Amino acid sequence: MATDRPDLCGIVLAAGAGRRRGTPKALVTGPGGPWLALATTLLLEGGCGRVVVVLGASAQEALTLVPVDDRVTSVQAHGWAAGMGESLRTGLGHASGVAAVVTLVDLPGTPVDVVRRVLGTGAAADGDTRRDDVGGGTLRQAVYGGRPGHPVVIGRDHWAALRDELAGDGGARDYLVRRGVATVECGDLHHGRDSDT
Repeated sequence: MATDRPDLCGIVLAAGAGRRRGTPKALVTGPGGPWLALATTLLLEGGCGRVVVVLGASAQEALTLVPVDDRVTSVQAHGWAAGMGESLRTGLGHASGVAAVVTLVDLPGTPVDVVRRVLGTGAAADGDTRRDDVGGGTLRQAVYGGRPGHPVVIGRDHWAALRDELAGDGGARDYLVRRGVATVECGDLHHGRDSDT
């Protein structure tokens, strides 16, 4: 079981308008509860010492669904309509510690073992236990059958450079690939697909 690391900061990206879904995903409640609460709890239980929840569309309404916890901070991405890049820029601007663990609000059902595996505190796909070696230079991403997904671990050494190049809805993908992100296979734990519709 993972232990809390106060030097790890979770980031939940929940700012979008959810056009394909017909409502902001930050407002969605499913069988397990509000997606915002599920994503926040996932990162806390996975080992993050604190979590930054990035809101945008319907922020005031969504704020009521964020868990009340001293370890959780809600912030608003004022340029959220520009895309995920602006939301991630906002989240990294409020992050602290040695690394950020980024996930999306629309991944309900993601098991906590995925976060632990990506952080190196859970069993790897081959059954071996990895050591927790997350530091400032870390770039690590969950993949599902080889397909890139979340969570993504971004060490502090990368925050400034990544924030400088984030734009539109592209997110961090190009940066991660160019900098040689380490992938962690999690397809045996979950499908990793977001819930768009």
